[in-house]
Amino acid sequence: MKSLKYIIILLVVLLPLPSLANSAGHGDGQLNIPEIVLEHLADSYEWHIATYQGKHISIPLPIIIRSQNTGEWHFCTHHSLPDGFFFSKEHHGKIYERLPDGSEARPLDLSMTKTVVQIWLVVAILIIVFLSCARWYKGRDERSEAPKGFVGAIEMLVTMINEDVVKASIGEKKYKKFAPYLLTVFFFILTTNLVGLIPFFPGGANVTGNINVTFFLAVCTMLAINIFANKEYWKEIFWPEVPLFLKAYPAPIMPVIELFGIFTKPFALMIRLFANMMAGHAVILSFTCVIFLGWSMGVGLGLGLNLFSIIMLLFMNALEFLVAFVQAYVFTMLSAVFIGLANKEHHAE
Repeated sequence: MKSLKYIIILLVVLLPLPSLANSAGHGDGQLNIPEIVLEHLADSYEWHIATYQGKHISIPLPIIIRSQNTGEWHFCTHHSLPDGFFFSKEHHGKIYERLPDGSEARPLDLSMTKTVVQIWLVVAILIIVFLSCARWYKGRDERSEAPKGFVGAIEMLVTMINEDVVKASIGEKKYKKFAPYLLTVFFFILTTNLVGLIPFFPGGANVTGNINVTFFLAVCTMLAINIFANKEYWKEIFWPEVPLFLKAYPAPIMPVIELFGIFTKPFALMIRLFANMMAGHAVILSFTCVIFLGWSMGVGLGLGLNLFSIIMLLFMNALEFLVAFVQAYVFTMLSAVFIGLANKEHHAE
């Protein structure tokens, strides 16, 4: 049974290798590792599954674009772009439109890209998981035995985030109205990170390594901080308890700094999650490419280099499992801390 587990782990790590091997080669036979890594990290209008005998096996995703020239909507796929539209290599494969005057413009793009489909897949997984857990609790009361197995693990995570993060950071009086959002953010990031570690369909999309996704999550946290903040929060920004020359004369130094803090805190959340997840995927893909680079140097050097690469791949995949949880926890914890600071009560001296 243990040997079967090891075989499954090796298959999970090494399954993307044939696909990378076919896409790694160029006309001159050289391996361009940065280009391969960036290509696999980027979003796509199709879901690539494998490459067999030089042919790419992929699932075309629906492309929905609106022309800037005519104003018409176009519904197509990756292989049937309308005339005048093209994939721009200079802009990471995004769709651009060639206008009558010869210039290029970005059309309104509402396409279902690989990242979008992965997000909906994660949403479906979360709905199934929590509806299944809710069904277990239906009809039971506090005297019932504690859940075991998968339901028990989910209850442990929910209790840990709700009690040790949300309640501890925001306070017992106000934490309940923020708990649904923060729990949703934690499980969405955690599930997205875990599904992104699966190297084959329907996983592998670099969702939290996409700056647009982390930007949206950071904006949601910023809105939760500032919309529901109390007057003490705004007082500390525009009229903090510091000497008068720091907040009024000759210039409002502290209010300006605190005002910038409204945007720097969610910006830090956005960059931290984006950079950590993208870096992890990039390192795994780089070690995968080293395997092919080793074979191109000869059998003797290739065997040693490949053994080192496989060991590092196993280590990095195990580390990414930990990072998937840590990044979800850190984003949720910092969001809860920022919300708690915006809702703290004034204590008289």
